[in-house]
Amino acid sequence: MPFLLEMHGITKSFPGVKALQDVTMSVAEGEVHAICGENGAGKSTLMKILSGVYPSGSYEGEIVFDGQPGHFRSIRDSEDRGIVIIHQELALSPFLSIAENIFLGNEQARRGIVNWPQTNKRAAELLARVGLAEPPDTKILDIGVGKQQLVEIAKALSKRVRLLILDEPTAALNDADSEHLLGLIRQLKGQGITSIIISHKLNEIAAIADTTTVIRDGRTVATFDMHGAEPVSEEQIIRAMVGRDLAHRYPEHTPQIGEEVLRIEDWTVHHPIDRGRVVVDKAALRVRGGEIVGIAGLMGAGRTELAMSVFGHSYGTGISGRLFLHGKEVRVRSVDEAIGHGIAYATEDRKRYGLNLIEDIKRNITAAKLAAVAKLGVVNSAEEVHRAERLRKEMRVKADSVAVLTGKLSGGNQQKVVLSKWLFTEPEVLILDEPTRGIDVGAKYEIYEIINALADAGKAVVVISSELPELLGICDRIYAMSQGRITGEMDRAAATQEGLMRYMTMDKSGVSR
Repeated sequence: MPFLLEMHGITKSFPGVKALQDVTMSVAEGEVHAICGENGAGKSTLMKILSGVYPSGSYEGEIVFDGQPGHFRSIRDSEDRGIVIIHQELALSPFLSIAENIFLGNEQARRGIVNWPQTNKRAAELLARVGLAEPPDTKILDIGVGKQQLVEIAKALSKRVRLLILDEPTAALNDADSEHLLGLIRQLKGQGITSIIISHKLNEIAAIADTTTVIRDGRTVATFDMHGAEPVSEEQIIRAMVGRDLAHRYPEHTPQIGEEVLRIEDWTVHHPIDRGRVVVDKAALRVRGGEIVGIAGLMGAGRTELAMSVFGHSYGTGISGRLFLHGKEVRVRSVDEAIGHGIAYATEDRKRYGLNLIEDIKRNITAAKLAAVAKLGVVNSAEEVHRAERLRKEMRVKADSVAVLTGKLSGGNQQKVVLSKWLFTEPEVLILDEPTRGIDVGAKYEIYEIINALADAGKAVVVISSELPELLGICDRIYAMSQGRITGEMDRAAATQEGLMRYMTMDKSGVSR
């Protein structure tokens, strides 16, 4: 099979940092080619070079596309050759329609006048190709992230794409949307479209990739033929990614469980807009000091809604039920009250709600309890730096100092800053919502070690995760939720994926769906 794309000796430097060093990669026409590597390994930088985000002349090395040199000075240059990139952060305008987004910058117009019937007709044809039944005039803000991904692919198809680059396409999708997207990529392969996928989800790579290239510390370290005579194991890919064996995906941990710290009873939450709709229905759970408790559930089960409502009623309306800390009933009707009572919540969307990416590490760490480094309303800058720096070192955040902008950090290091922010508030209860979403296996291991250390320090830790192996690997006890109700509870010794899934699919009558 001939190569559609060849990249030879690609080297890219930023001030003080060599992001890529002599990277070489070849992609066969019609294949699905996966790129793996830890956060900060250089994967996205390489794709930005290929797509013209970093123009020709700003890097060393050679690109050959379809047998011709690829000197891409802009995104439009690469798109004109049939290379289209879909970034992890989707570039859609929420207030425009699907059709308007698909043809934005490529309007179906004549003499400056948009032909709307033609625009909607062509958009509908493209939506049919990607399996999306939404009307073309639907606004982007009215559809979910999974459907937005499909709109991005429809937009790429409108440009006669030959090479489709997808950066973490399933990071924010549920299982059903992820499977649909992977099926679409297989379908596009059947139509002769070549794809490059950057992903941390090794099970998805095993399911879809023909070839996998591993980048570590800005260099190509391995290329695997996924359909070769010898099967490629996840352990081989992980070893190439992190440069060492991970004897166990989850660190060994012996819990030291103490007295009950948190208990909720009869906890009920209504939707903030549709106030007649119950999203958490009479939930009850308890967490002890030194214990890691998981919450499992399918998308829409009510896990995040439960966590946010406990965290100072930061989600929902008509909230009722009882909350106890150390056996004493307390009221936490605001985030300030929750923090004051020692409850912390690390959001699942760290980039939007967990961090200020244009602020430095220092200010992000101290933001949730700025009064702790202030006197009479004036921040003590030296004390702020001292305490933030101590947490940065304890959490092993990879940055020269707390003056580094948080947006410059890898996903794993950003997550450590989120955890540092909440540790700064000195919580007794720490609720972690999808704490390892979108980070690589090496960084995940470090996060697991941090979670274990928090439990060893006597914290009551709650972990919400969509990955059942993760919950089984790190939790002492796991609750399952379905349709807003807690449907089951399993100790670590007895818990299995099958058992949890039965509880996760129960309807309100207690029957698995």
